[in-house]
Amino acid sequence: MQVVSQSPTSQSFVQDPYPFYARLHNGPALSFWSDYDMPVAAHHATVTALLKDRRFGRENPFPVEHPPHLDPFYANEAHSMLELEPPRHTRLRGLVLRAFTSRRIASLAPEIAALSHQLIDAFPNDDVDLIPAFAQQIPVIVIARLLGVPEKRAPDLLRWSNAMVAMYQAGRSRTDEEAAVAATQDFCDFLTGYIEMRRQAPRDDLISQLIAAEEDGQKLSRDELISTCILLLNAGHEATVHTLGNVIKNHIQVGSKPAPTDAFVEEALRHDPPLHLFTRYAMQDVEVFDHQFSRGDQVGLLLAAANRDPSAYPDPGRFAPARFERTPKAPAPASFGGGIHFCVGAPLARLEIKIALPILFERHPMMQLSELPQYADRYHFRGLERLIVRL
Repeated sequence: MQVVSQSPTSQSFVQDPYPFYARLHNGPALSFWSDYDMPVAAHHATVTALLKDRRFGRENPFPVEHPPHLDPFYANEAHSMLELEPPRHTRLRGLVLRAFTSRRIASLAPEIAALSHQLIDAFPNDDVDLIPAFAQQIPVIVIARLLGVPEKRAPDLLRWSNAMVAMYQAGRSRTDEEAAVAATQDFCDFLTGYIEMRRQAPRDDLISQLIAAEEDGQKLSRDELISTCILLLNAGHEATVHTLGNVIKNHIQVGSKPAPTDAFVEEALRHDPPLHLFTRYAMQDVEVFDHQFSRGDQVGLLLAAANRDPSAYPDPGRFAPARFERTPKAPAPASFGGGIHFCVGAPLARLEIKIALPILFERHPMMQLSELPQYADRYHFRGLERLIVRL
């Protein structure tokens, strides 16, 4: 196995990790990334195979003891279906899918369009930072409406989400950890009260439906409800914000306009996705791709590298909006993961991208960058610090 070294916090990598991924594409199925002290997969075939391999999972067979000051954060994570394996994962995901239906997601299309126009109407006449003014607002307001929590709490939801997600970025500090714990406690307190209100007075919202959802006579516990609501907000918000920002930047730079097609959305997700690294644990001793894993060993799945694998996508660095129309048999991007942990919110993220971006470019076809966009130092995630444009 080849050994590679690359700091995930170096500025050159933060601004453009793709040359490093290209190095991995020239190597074997697995390479050992010394900075993370674990094997990583960069090839599309390897990443997708490991995502679906049930010998690997999200739940550490040998749970690590965390410092006591992180107890509130990990107490919430203990009930998150993202971090669980069957049978708990199966039960939780099944209950969520009973409420988070494709029909319900599709019904949000008119609201997403109206919200996009409303946000654009509020733009100033000169320069505007599209991250807080547009990219952040759409996913957080939509998920707030879907859950049934007040839109006026959107700033709190954003603040809590950003603080909690920082726990997964490289080089987090003690300050980051304390902010994440405080956000977790505030988020849980807010949802506890809100869930009790919905128990007493159900409405046509996701929280009420999650409360009512049953499978084999079981319901979500209060802690499971809270963790599920937090997961839906954090995962959905973080990914869609970054995707919207990254795609807007790319289109302004190349002078093209988004098209409201499924093929365009898939290429947007492939070209510069919001999540670059996702890890799995070996659930048993297993040998795959010429490497022997012991139970509890981690493997890193480089989703963005898989999306730029030249063996899967010709000319992978080029943004080709019609790529998935011209080559309908092209493999699906790895952006939403795969297997039993495939992102529950993928249909909503796709819908938001498909509707919001064409409206933005139709309303402001002459947008220009006012400054060179810089990516934030938040790996495993990839998103812009700001996106200031002149309308």
